[in-house]
Amino acid sequence: MANTNSYAYQKNPATRDKPWVKYSLIGVAAVFMGVMLVVPLLSVFYEALKEGWQAYQAALLEPDALSSIKLTLITAAIVLPINTIIGVALAYLITRHKFRGKFVITTLLDLPFAVSPVVAGLMFVLVFGANTLLGGWLESMGIQVIFATTGIVLATLFVTFPFIARELIPLMQAQGDSEEEAALTLGANGWQMFWKVTLPNIKWALLYGIILTNARAMGEFGAVSVVSGHIRGETNTMPLMIEIAYNEYAFTLAFALSSLLALLALVTLAVQGFMSRKK
Repeated sequence: MANTNSYAYQKNPATRDKPWVKYSLIGVAAVFMGVMLVVPLLSVFYEALKEGWQAYQAALLEPDALSSIKLTLITAAIVLPINTIIGVALAYLITRHKFRGKFVITTLLDLPFAVSPVVAGLMFVLVFGANTLLGGWLESMGIQVIFATTGIVLATLFVTFPFIARELIPLMQAQGDSEEEAALTLGANGWQMFWKVTLPNIKWALLYGIILTNARAMGEFGAVSVVSGHIRGETNTMPLMIEIAYNEYAFTLAFALSSLLALLALVTLAVQGFMSRKK
């Protein structure tokens, strides 16, 4: 039997809701989203611009603010291509190959979702800290992981790597491999099959996963907070700098940086909506 969408459900006299049910649900949803989402978001922009545009601009041009913005962008620029390659490879492995341990890999893929980001950061401290065997050896080689950009990148990689794979796996399973088999039958090699068949079929889900990964990478706080050391001008990302500025009563700076992250969220939502329509 064909699936019944919500519109057909409401057209059926046996399942149609009364008008007061619909308007009650609309009212509850509108009030909840207004109180929990819209009002706080507008408050951030109001507080950021309360002292005027010049104060807002001056806050973002402070050395500590510029350093946090730069570090956030560098981290995202490193994390995105790595996670894209790993995510596509994992999705292809899980959906196109049968092997022992597949269930283990699929389960571990959700580990960053299950583990608290603070615990994830502590895990890296326990592995790469200066007092550990591996961390001490790396520091003797001149490579510092914890309290450095390297540690921030590793922590961000951990908390963001499932997003792309989790977007691609259901789609690739639903699509199957018939088109890829046809391409191979017609003489295409593995790379030609991937670039001409597989990638075009998953491009919207891939872009969607990249957007989610980028948003999480720029907004990550817990794991990065543990491994960063909060060194001003060196290891403070935008979320960390927001906390420091707020605790020091530098409210204009705190809300100015918050507004940038909020703008990122709004742009992410807009792109997601556009891609959903295209997909």
